[in-house]
Amino acid sequence: MRIGTRGKIGIVAIVVVAAVGWALFQRYWYYIPGIVLSVENPIEPNHPVTWESGPAVAVAPPDQRPPNVIVILADDLGFNDITVNGGGVADGAVPTPDINSIAHEGVSFAQGYAGDATCAPSRAAIMTGRFATRFGFEFTPAPVAFERLIAESAYGLRQPIFHKELVSHEPPMAQEAVPTSEITLAQLLKTRDYHTIFLGKWHLGETDATRPDKRGFDETLGFLAGASMYLRADDPTVENSVQDFDPIDKFLWANLPFAVTRNGSHRFYPSEYMTDYLGDEAVKTIDANRNRPFFIYLAFNAPHVPLQALKSDYDALAQIKDHRLRVYGAMIRALDRNVGHVMSALKENGLDKNTLVIFTSDNGGANYIGLPYINRPYRGWKATFFEGGIHVPFFMRWPAKISAGATYNLPIAHTDIFATVAAAAGAPLPTDRVMDGVNVIPFVTGASTGNPHQTLYWRSGSYKTLLDGEWKLQVSARPAKAWLFDLKTDPTEHANLASSQPDKLKEMVQVLDGIDRQQAKPLWPSLLEGPIDIDHPLSFPQHPDDEYVYWSN
Repeated sequence: MRIGTRGKIGIVAIVVVAAVGWALFQRYWYYIPGIVLSVENPIEPNHPVTWESGPAVAVAPPDQRPPNVIVILADDLGFNDITVNGGGVADGAVPTPDINSIAHEGVSFAQGYAGDATCAPSRAAIMTGRFATRFGFEFTPAPVAFERLIAESAYGLRQPIFHKELVSHEPPMAQEAVPTSEITLAQLLKTRDYHTIFLGKWHLGETDATRPDKRGFDETLGFLAGASMYLRADDPTVENSVQDFDPIDKFLWANLPFAVTRNGSHRFYPSEYMTDYLGDEAVKTIDANRNRPFFIYLAFNAPHVPLQALKSDYDALAQIKDHRLRVYGAMIRALDRNVGHVMSALKENGLDKNTLVIFTSDNGGANYIGLPYINRPYRGWKATFFEGGIHVPFFMRWPAKISAGATYNLPIAHTDIFATVAAAAGAPLPTDRVMDGVNVIPFVTGASTGNPHQTLYWRSGSYKTLLDGEWKLQVSARPAKAWLFDLKTDPTEHANLASSQPDKLKEMVQVLDGIDRQQAKPLWPSLLEGPIDIDHPLSFPQHPDDEYVYWSN
């Protein structure tokens, strides 16, 4: 059969279209998750939120009822991002008086440790009072496309490793969740008749059985995944900073929505900048529940990427000349402002004396935003067990029980939030499982002496860490290395004593191995091992002698 001129032209056109389509797919395939979600679950216009009101008249005055509890969690907040210790963004150009006030009016934990060095396992530790590795929640839920994009990106001297042979063993991200056999802090407080409220970032499961409204929270408002836009990218009131060197940023800008859900509803647009939206709604919940005991878990996504700030906050920081740093500083400014709004609402309702407020961050600041000093004075980043990844701001304020201006110098951890809140509410701890946290209030007040924890433990794949008294051991398979530090004399982890203290190293390894054997097998495999340079952010040039570790997720 002869093909005419028109037929040949048609074939050529089909080939060209196919080639262009394939080229576009190869370049933009990572947009697919966001496109699919937008079709399956479109975002509706803003829904005004009405919070359930408590009794019109209180049964008892605030000081004669169980304490209210508010846990405020920042997201990827660096140790040096707030000014309480004399530092702050851009050498203190962004004051954080409202966050600082929680420490000044309560207790600051000089050695406060995160439950993990990444988002979700830390949140699991807070919600359960247990090492997340005890129930297999070892890795942060993430889309396969996200991990594949990171693996295909150029990282310089050391490349990520993608285990494609394990993809078939990876469940859908929505099913990567804290098991329903675990008891959440909200479920525990329901046994004491608390009204329980969740706002912000969940990241502990997205199925009908694992959403926050199914895990003990009476009312919820937020998003289930690990990140969100703060505003739409083209909003006239927003200032964006895109990190073109970072594949994580690339994926998030391509796929993240600006949306929340209410008690498992369809997604809808928030009415304002996300940090302000969550803060304003938290204030409304305090007003609505002023006459009954309440628990609010306020999980801001600030200052997690994508870096987006209000122009009004950005304009207020004209002294910061670097655009990315200025956007980041403006995000910290908004976070602090909204912490202040929450604290003011407590005072305006006469609740501040008998409300336990806990402020912390899920982990340290991230290397992939490209800012070098966010975890100063510590080495390391999010996704490392160096102090920069797990040594976080950690404050408690409860004027009825804690004297103002206290500092507690021994290690405490995110797992302690569960036990401390349980004791404050008069709720017995579960007795059918190992609980890793302790009530820290007696240690703060002096009613108890000694060390709340002889040991603390962390694990992500083959990378494991033990804190035993003042000694800290990190061991990794990639590189095959041990780091041993005496934090009493070397709190910033610069002098590795692994070779000069072989007996101590052996002792620590034995303790670490003993705790490690008690942990569960991960619920899903780690698909990705990503290289993290310990001493500089992702945007800086690499050198062959840089110390590094591979993080499993």
